[in-house]
Amino acid sequence: MAKRSHPRRGSMAFSPRKRSRRPFGHVKSWPKSNESEVRIQGFAGWKAGMTHVLSRDLNPKSTSAGQEVRVPVTVVEVPHMRVLGVRGYRMTPYGMQAAGEAWLSADQLSDSFPHLGRRLPKRDGHNSEDHLEKLSNDDLVEVRLIVATQPHVISGTPSKTPDVMEVGLSGGSISDQLDWAKENLGQEISINDVYQEGTMVDAVGVTKGYGWQGVIRRFGGKLQSHKNSKKRRQHGNMGDFGTGYVRKTIRQGGQTGYHQRTEFNKRILKISNPEDASITPDGGFLHYGEVKSDYVLVKGSLPGPAKRMVRFRDAIRVQESKLTDYEITYVSTSSKQGV
Repeated sequence: MAKRSHPRRGSMAFSPRKRSRRPFGHVKSWPKSNESEVRIQGFAGWKAGMTHVLSRDLNPKSTSAGQEVRVPVTVVEVPHMRVLGVRGYRMTPYGMQAAGEAWLSADQLSDSFPHLGRRLPKRDGHNSEDHLEKLSNDDLVEVRLIVATQPHVISGTPSKTPDVMEVGLSGGSISDQLDWAKENLGQEISINDVYQEGTMVDAVGVTKGYGWQGVIRRFGGKLQSHKNSKKRRQHGNMGDFGTGYVRKTIRQGGQTGYHQRTEFNKRILKISNPEDASITPDGGFLHYGEVKSDYVLVKGSLPGPAKRMVRFRDAIRVQESKLTDYEITYVSTSSKQGV
């Protein structure tokens, strides 16, 4: 009888499948840029839900050229963020390490951020001017901003404590980036200051969690035959007899979901402006409610459930030559309550 074989079930590319350390994603790298103007490379928002738009296909080579096509989009609420500080990095034999940072004074933080005391310690006696001067004299290779979200201005998430994170700066020289950060320290930044409609971004988020699940649900394994003498929802064996332990490549039950994932090349189709009508559908977004602040429409789906934060980063693998023009003619605000 011939030996039976089948493709391996369950990719090992995401191992270990463990829970994320925080409810929002961590950006591990920022793309390099040769632009002359200093600009911010990332932003953050809360996933409200999904809807659809009708977009006119302006690609002359497309089979639907000139026609209206239905496109699924994700609505992400993106209220303004505030700049808390700036951090510089130097290159060492052990890789890139933080050289120093400059923060707003304790009085400025307490006045501008009523909820930030839960997240940050008090920095009494911290002089941002002296720290910025020290950074300007250091041999830096990268400058990043320290920003905070403002969840108290939206109603979709129950937490009102700001989340503090880094965003990259690109363009100009290191001194130009430090000067730009000094001028904008304590200021608000909006999504319009960072991205434009039609821009490609990478979305970093934490997927929906399902807790502990068995190997069939976790890896998509095949059920055993009904004639199996043990269990149906498990493996036939856990490895060879010669090895005295179970190898880590053996698919087993464990944590499923709540993993950090990065989706590349997501296109921002629309950024809200004050003249736009409300994007909130009839009855509100399921498990979220109303969108009262700025929002963006991103083509396709994004990781995570409603109310979860999604971080955007400049696309690191984008191919600009493949982007085509489009024209949004209709945005659906019909009820998403299933009626």
